[in-house]
Amino acid sequence: MTQVLWLVSGLLFCCALAIGTDAEAADGEFNYDESKVPEYKLPDPLKMPDGRTVTSSDMWKAERRPELLELFRSQVYGQRPRKPEGIRYEVRESTPAELNGKGLRKDVRVLAPSKSGRRMELLKFVLITPKDAKGPVPAFAGVLLIEPTLKDLNPGRPLPDDVGVKLPGMKLLETILDRGYAVVSLDPANFCPDDKEKHRDGVLEFLYPGRKGDPAAEEPGAIATWAWGLSRALDYLETDPAIDARRVAVIGHSRRGKTALWAGAEDERFALVISNDSGCGGAALSRRKFGETVARINTVFPHWFCGNFKSYNNNEDSLPIDQHELVALSAPRPVYVASAVDDGWADPKGEFLAALNAEPVYKLFGLAGLGTSEQPPLNKSVGDYVGYHIRTGKHALTDYDWLFYLDFADKHLKR
Repeated sequence: MTQVLWLVSGLLFCCALAIGTDAEAADGEFNYDESKVPEYKLPDPLKMPDGRTVTSSDMWKAERRPELLELFRSQVYGQRPRKPEGIRYEVRESTPAELNGKGLRKDVRVLAPSKSGRRMELLKFVLITPKDAKGPVPAFAGVLLIEPTLKDLNPGRPLPDDVGVKLPGMKLLETILDRGYAVVSLDPANFCPDDKEKHRDGVLEFLYPGRKGDPAAEEPGAIATWAWGLSRALDYLETDPAIDARRVAVIGHSRRGKTALWAGAEDERFALVISNDSGCGGAALSRRKFGETVARINTVFPHWFCGNFKSYNNNEDSLPIDQHELVALSAPRPVYVASAVDDGWADPKGEFLAALNAEPVYKLFGLAGLGTSEQPPLNKSVGDYVGYHIRTGKHALTDYDWLFYLDFADKHLKR
């Protein structure tokens, strides 16, 4: 009964809007009319440049996947930052009093030696595990999944709008723990601020000393750097006996949904990939030019992508790839894409079509996809190894979304 009451009350709060700098532009500046979507032809994820067709999962893994990955690196997100040598971790553990006694918290600092010989903090993150777990548990990892210092566990202090777990009293976080999952949350401010003027103040300054301004042609932008940070967190999880690092899902909302998709593409150790309302540069097809466009995102957020991506401003048809192929890079691992019906800025239909057009790659592995060629009814989850839902409401990561994600994770991570 308590769970039912929580669900009902949670749904009343689920319309909290993650506006921030992802807000929609003024009506009339961008297309929200499906009849005005231009004609386009998507690149075939199974067609090699020399005309050959990918016919097996082995051919995908050995030839086509590396080729697509390199195209996304060179044309969209930038080359992956290197992993410094000599990384070590400092861990501060909490008492079991966190989260009404349900969770154990660790604050983890990732350190690497600098040229001066001193250790530099590359990033830090919060890990919360179920207190009464009987063995290693699976986990959800993301950027800004929870308020990193957890100060907002204190009643009465609201969380920022775009934080993923934010119901009053952190009840959703307790539910995730009750379902047997840990939560890993990175704060981008600690290693790559989400700021076009300051995004180099951290890891990028350490790895590319002396560089200033926007990312160069193939230089990693903030999204690639955040994805790199998630991989460094996963490095640590492989050393923590409380976590089963073979069962870690990477998840994100909006710009962090773009990050989750790219992190999953770059690092195949992530066992499951979840994109929530990720829009342009995430799951939405660029060629549809619906809602936010490549030109707009590169203009307002010039620090997110590599310099080469700007050459496709108002020139989407010349892209050698599109976002369905980004979704397909998760194969054969399960991937879930979700939309909100009132989030036209993120192009819900384009997100669905990206998931749909990733299916041929999953079929190479003998895995079922969405099970439908039509966008499903509102608030209904569809799919097997490719999952999708579109819910009522606006641009946010809600408790309602999380219930679908937990079920999807139960299906694939608890086998």
